Amino acid sequence: QLQLGESGGGLVQAGDSLRLSCAASARTFRGYVMGWFRRAPGKEREFVGAITAVSGSTKYADSVKGRFTISRDNAKNTVYLQMTSLKTEDTAVYYCGATTTFRNSERDYEYNNWGQGTPVTVSS
Repeated sequence: QLQLGESGGGLVQAGDSLRLSCAASARTFRGYVMGWFRRAPGKEREFVGAITAVSGSTKYADSVKGRFTISRDNAKNTVYLQMTSLKTEDTAVYYCGATTTFRNSERDYEYNNWGQGTPVTVSS
């Protein structure tokens, strides 16, 4: 089973940038669509974006489109979430997940593998 571990979270100010990483334990990583989700305090987990296994096609939630970028390095078994122009409403615990569907990658129930999450706090 694929094991995932996020890192890179922290406390930043509004307008700052931050890059999150998600490292996978197995070479089978390269066969998975990878998604990023977040859960803000008191809210449900929400989709942030996803990237296909090989071509690198991406899609994003409207709330982060134009500010966040997902990329992956299959040689390093790692997916990244580059966040720019951070807002206080981006404060959340960020999770990466692995799935086999890009079409339905906005749906968290499509994911069988999750990391433990990394917290991001954006102060005003």
